[in-house]
Amino acid sequence: MDRIAVLTSGGDAPGMNACIRAVVRSALHNKMDIYGVERGYAGLIKGEIRRLESRSVSNMIHKGGTFLNTARCEEFKDIEVQRQAVEALNAYGIEGLVVIGGDGTLRGAKDLSDNFGVKVMGIPGTIDNDLAYTDYTVGFDTAVNTVLWAINNLRDTLHSHDRVGLLEVMGRNCGDIALYAGVAGGAEYVLVPEIPYDLDKIAASIKKSYLRGKTSNMIILAEGAGNREEIAEYVGKKSGITVKVNTFGYIQRGGSPNMADRVLAARFGYKAVELLKENKDSCAIGIRDNKVITVPFEEVKKAEKHFDNELYKIAHVLNQ
Repeated sequence: MDRIAVLTSGGDAPGMNACIRAVVRSALHNKMDIYGVERGYAGLIKGEIRRLESRSVSNMIHKGGTFLNTARCEEFKDIEVQRQAVEALNAYGIEGLVVIGGDGTLRGAKDLSDNFGVKVMGIPGTIDNDLAYTDYTVGFDTAVNTVLWAINNLRDTLHSHDRVGLLEVMGRNCGDIALYAGVAGGAEYVLVPEIPYDLDKIAASIKKSYLRGKTSNMIILAEGAGNREEIAEYVGKKSGITVKVNTFGYIQRGGSPNMADRVLAARFGYKAVELLKENKDSCAIGIRDNKVITVPFEEVKKAEKHFDNELYKIAHVLNQ
């Protein structure tokens, strides 16, 4: 295989640029031509493709976002739209594709492979860490550390005013960001979609803690676990203590990737090029027990996400 391309699709995540860099430098090392696709699948179907060189990724490893830009592309589910993408790849003589993104991105990769025989390597790039086949996704660790920074700052204000803070974090229907940030930040309550919670017990616990002299409490809420305003109002009424709501939003998706995400991106990008060089079958790349793995795309969808109940128990015990 002599000519490949790389794209980023869906939501951006810290480490995407580091991953593109790894793909580009690995391809050039193997004497392969490497192209970048602008704006993910949306750009691919329009032929927004350009040649990349080593200098194209200089000074990129530390930058958040993706210099290739990204977009969501619902129309890519249509097989005729996928055909346009294949025609664009063929027009440039591109034989293999590396895609970086979340579950929707990997579904698109599977469609290109199944329907048209395109060799595609999928790299998990999403802060949500919601892909069950891999222990971690590129961007997750940085997002958690960004939330941890917010927790540390919020705690200072909560202590000063004897308040309860509710911080909503991202993750869609996966509570990993909330869980890991809650454990690392010492949040008293972590609310996630995977575990039922009792707001009456939380309110009673908060009231009891204030009576014994505790000056602040923090609730970390995963966005898929309930309505932040309704939870804050209910807990506030039941406990008699005002609950201040903070929503972190897109700040979690930006910023310079940390060491863990840069190294993960390097390992994934390097592996993707090696697989294409060897003309291996299309697959998703991941990591388990600190070893880079490959998983057929059909297994990605079948994999069942297991929430870390033990870590959740630890959070409950240590943070009260």
